Amino acid sequence: MAIASATSRATGFLRSIVITAAIGLGAIGDAYSTANNLPNIVYELLIGGVLTSVIVPLLVHAQHHDEDGGEAYAQRLVSLAVLVLTAATVVAVIGAPLLTALYGINGDDTSKIALANLLARLLLPQMIFYGLGAMLGAILNTRAVYGPPAWAPVLNNIIVIATAGVFLIMPGPKTLDVNTITLAQVLVLGIGTTLGIVAQSVALIPAARRVGFRWKWRFDVRGVGLREAGTLSLWVIGYVIVSQLGYAVITRLANAAGDESGIGYAVYVQASLLFQTPYGIAGVALLTALLPRMSRAAAQGDTDRVVSDFSLGSRLNALALMPVTAAFIVLGPALTTVIFAYGNASFHSAHETGVVLAWAAFGLLPFAITMLQLRAFYAVKDARTPTLINAAMVVIRVILAVLVPVLLPARDVVTGLAVVNSLSFVIGAVIGEVLLRTRFGRLETRRMLRTTSRLAIASAIGGLAAWGVLVAVTGALGSGRLGSAMAVLGGSLLGGLIALIVGLRLHIEELAMAVGGVRRRIAR
Repeated sequence: MAIASATSRATGFLRSIVITAAIGLGAIGDAYSTANNLPNIVYELLIGGVLTSVIVPLLVHAQHHDEDGGEAYAQRLVSLAVLVLTAATVVAVIGAPLLTALYGINGDDTSKIALANLLARLLLPQMIFYGLGAMLGAILNTRAVYGPPAWAPVLNNIIVIATAGVFLIMPGPKTLDVNTITLAQVLVLGIGTTLGIVAQSVALIPAARRVGFRWKWRFDVRGVGLREAGTLSLWVIGYVIVSQLGYAVITRLANAAGDESGIGYAVYVQASLLFQTPYGIAGVALLTALLPRMSRAAAQGDTDRVVSDFSLGSRLNALALMPVTAAFIVLGPALTTVIFAYGNASFHSAHETGVVLAWAAFGLLPFAITMLQLRAFYAVKDARTPTLINAAMVVIRVILAVLVPVLLPARDVVTGLAVVNSLSFVIGAVIGEVLLRTRFGRLETRRMLRTTSRLAIASAIGGLAAWGVLVAVTGALGSGRLGSAMAVLGGSLLGGLIALIVGLRLHIEELAMAVGGVRRRIAR
């Protein structure tokens, strides 16, 4: 799964590079990023949060207790998901202008508003296929099949990369902006992006058939145990609504800052993409594997196994993400210069994306821990506690986010918003720890803190070495693409090597196990 996730993230990087080169990080980038997030937002508000949290435990329960191994139960869930999302898509497409205005595409720039509305209508049908893909992926995961759902996003990225390539070579205006972009360019961008999601979801159908799942339309939902799903879903929907309220505030503030300074929502989105990439490789793979395990342990009443799996996931997240945090803090601006400074994206906007990333990096591990804590609650069919934790995080996030434009100049607003977002994850991880102790009793917190503190020391020393490389290389070659690329390469290699050596000297158990596993594979 980690290999598939890494491939997905690598192609996702290339996708971001090509899309950014095609449309830039200015007004068109803001319009596209806002419109492209709308299908995700509406989908999450309706059933997306439910599908990614409580559905796996319910499917596992049905597999254990239903005579047909949960086949009919899964068919009913897929049918309901597709039906609800199809109806919602029709309504959302009609109300697209209201959605784009809600997320900050308003004001006097009518060309930007019209572009965002047209893109939104082309992209909103993705919701149906998000739901289909999530359901099929959950069904496969509960049957211990993880490869196809992990690899499917690669197909999506390839299609969007091809779309951006077509956009770059097709006839268009000499100077690209919201006033000059052609209808043909907009159609290629919107339809191509949507086709990527369609392909990502449809690609899972053959894999589902191979494990014996056949989708049949079923709407006979009475008396089949879906009431429990509905009860859990209400709390999850509350979770998503609270999340989206917080996200709407940040999106509006970032779009407003972009209108004034040119550093706006598109920069925030690309920094967030990089922020979540290491979590997407390590953290998501761990969650995907551990949620069914924790759900089975919870179904059998074995809370010790739930706690043990949670502790394992926390420590492995720390092992994977602490060195990356140090790398982002030191090499963030150089990294984003290498990735984004092409085509219609300026060196300044690319560099500022890295500044945002560097300031927000401290929240990477707390974010991963918080997501794992929430899954531990979902494993025991507790959807209420995650919603309350999220509500506390969002209240703090919104209060601090509203203060950011008051306290900082427009050019620094996006950086401030990213810091606020990361700080809310730190607070969420603390609250989650307290509530997990209340629910499960004693956790393996001391072991987790011991591992994390030693990893922090090793990563900090490695980060200092990477900073030395950065200063030396950019001093000699400058901070352009070449100097930044050499600094990222040299800093990552030297810093990573030193962090590894220090980590082994500090006797970090999880690191020693990982290194030993690699050595055994090489020996074979």
